[in-house]
Amino acid sequence: MTSERQQEAVAVLSEIWSLSPDARLGQICDFLGCLGDIQVGRGLGDIEDDELLAVRYRHRAEILARIQGTSNQQLPPASAAVSVSGSSTIAESAMASVKA
Repeated sequence: MTSERQQEAVAVLSEIWSLSPDARLGQICDFLGCLGDIQVGRGLGDIEDDELLAVRYRHRAEILARIQGTSNQQLPPASAAVSVSGSSTIAESAMASVKA
């Protein structure tokens, strides 16, 4: 993962944390690991960086939808947000759903 993608990953994690003020960082990481297991079939120890970034974007979109009172039906299904490791469209798919 390039340093630019690392910064992106940390920024998205930071945003998720700021959108969840009652959650501890460990809780957020644990929950993201569970989401990764559900969406990709791998936990934090095995998930690829780009897949975890996609999980983070999707979770951020779900939090924002909940805050804004919009339906999660605007989000792509979890399987659509995750693709083969190395795909640059994973995070972009989740980002597009946030902008919609």
